[in-house]
Amino acid sequence: MDQKKIAVVTGAGTGIGRNAALALAKRNFAVVLAGRNLQTLNETASLAGGAETLAVSTDVTNPDSVAQLFEKTKSAFGRVDVLFNNAGTSAPPVPFEQLTAEEWNAVVAVNLTGAFLVAQAAYRVMKDQTPQGGRIINNGSISAHVPRPNSAPYTATKHAITGLTKSLSLDGRKYNIACGQIDIGNAATSMVNKISTGVVQANGSLLAEPTMSVDHVGEAIAYMAGLPLETNVQFMTVMATAMPYIGRG
Repeated sequence: MDQKKIAVVTGAGTGIGRNAALALAKRNFAVVLAGRNLQTLNETASLAGGAETLAVSTDVTNPDSVAQLFEKTKSAFGRVDVLFNNAGTSAPPVPFEQLTAEEWNAVVAVNLTGAFLVAQAAYRVMKDQTPQGGRIINNGSISAHVPRPNSAPYTATKHAITGLTKSLSLDGRKYNIACGQIDIGNAATSMVNKISTGVVQANGSLLAEPTMSVDHVGEAIAYMAGLPLETNVQFMTVMATAMPYIGRG
């Protein structure tokens, strides 16, 4: 019988992270749920249908906190097979010239530095474990390709995630570490409810955009996670079909 695989999901307390964690749990992964709010992580665990989970309160911007996440994971399960590097945040949608350095730095700290710290910690475990290797899936966003108005911090960090994904894919090759990226557009979560009521377009108009069920995102991540390591989805875009992405602007 194949050994159960171990997945770590950051931002697992809500939204896409929660849905991905539950989709992985359904496929017999043991899932480590990481995020700042232990209560919401425990709520995710309660929805996992009895699957094996471990909730770990984690601040992805803090190297010591990230190190503790992976120490607890190794202590509980012995290895890491998959990381869904998902935790993210955004700045207020204000005009570029009104952004503060604090707002910029807060987004960079989570979306880019946090993603680096978590990926690096997972990479180290995957490199040293037996059998060697694993898979890192980074949450990009369609903002890794095109911006929305007034989104410079979020868009810049998501473009940077693409560079991180490519570097990890190359550097991890010799250690049997695969790295891919999922770019998500208009998944219906509580965090993006405003999209269905109206969001500013490139021409300044307000438009209600189509959304899709977040369940499809979880299914896509579970598909990527379930592939053998000799196969990799390098980039996947999953989005509401009719959203204004192709031709945006």
